[in-house]
Amino acid sequence: MNQPASDSLFSRRQRAFLLSADPELAEMFGSLWPPETMELTVFERGRGAIEFLFNEPPDLLVVDNRLDDISGKEIAGLVKSENVYRQLPVVMVLDEGDMGEPWDWNQVEVDDFLVRPFTADEARDRVNLTLCRAMRALDANPLSKLPGNTSIIQRIQTLIDAGEDFALAYCDLDHFKSFNDKYGFSRGDEVLMMSARVIVNTIRGLGGVKSFVGHVGGDDFVYIVPPDKAEESAKRVIEAFDSIVPHFYDEKDRLQGFIRSTDRQGNERTFPLMAVSIAVVLNLDGRLKHYGEASAIAMGLKKKAKENPQSSYVLDQRQD
Repeated sequence: MNQPASDSLFSRRQRAFLLSADPELAEMFGSLWPPETMELTVFERGRGAIEFLFNEPPDLLVVDNRLDDISGKEIAGLVKSENVYRQLPVVMVLDEGDMGEPWDWNQVEVDDFLVRPFTADEARDRVNLTLCRAMRALDANPLSKLPGNTSIIQRIQTLIDAGEDFALAYCDLDHFKSFNDKYGFSRGDEVLMMSARVIVNTIRGLGGVKSFVGHVGGDDFVYIVPPDKAEESAKRVIEAFDSIVPHFYDEKDRLQGFIRSTDRQGNERTFPLMAVSIAVVLNLDGRLKHYGEASAIAMGLKKKAKENPQSSYVLDQRQD
């Protein structure tokens, strides 16, 4: 058997409920992960687990369709009918005989299934995949669908721990709030979607490089590229952004080059058209030890970039 899931797969210990009266299934699942990675609680009857499930919801629910008192389909329906628990991943264990007719997976609200007979390796990897898929879906930014803060932090720390050289760019839209206040959230969301596409397409256009793009939230984005692509990518993002963003303004505002809106103190003032500030942190020769260092460095660089009223980037020029 391959090595069990390690702590690096999940950021904290997971809690799983197994609803099954099959002792062999319980023994198999109990052997798949070390206790510090997965805490498994077994219930032999489905209805007896429901109260525990809603009072102390686990991170994962595995339901055996062989339960005598309630079907796996019913258990999944009960869980997914509660909005609070809709994100709880559910895996159903079926028998070959259950697969005689096609299942209507729109009606059976499970996230994956296992069909007996299956190996311990298969069960472990399918469950790990289900948990990772659920975490990615929950973390994804609902507007841009890009990976969110949890995934961003995990990716940065993974690269740091692996000792890889990389450039981490933080992109912040300048004067976005004033645009949002004047034109409304709908047009503001269009700008955010445009910004996400600009960054994704720019990084993809570099060709053949290991990269990552994430959406921290609001008007903050990040991307990761090799260090030798840091400056080129920043220039390309700025060029594309500056060529597109004026078209989101009404003609009068676009021609005059500014808008009138309200500042954070409630005073009306003029604001220039939106720009993008990019702070690029370089991790070379293992100089970073924790993702928090990258964030702290980027804040200082971003402040410097924002001193320029136009779109600009600042590269990390620290020396060891």
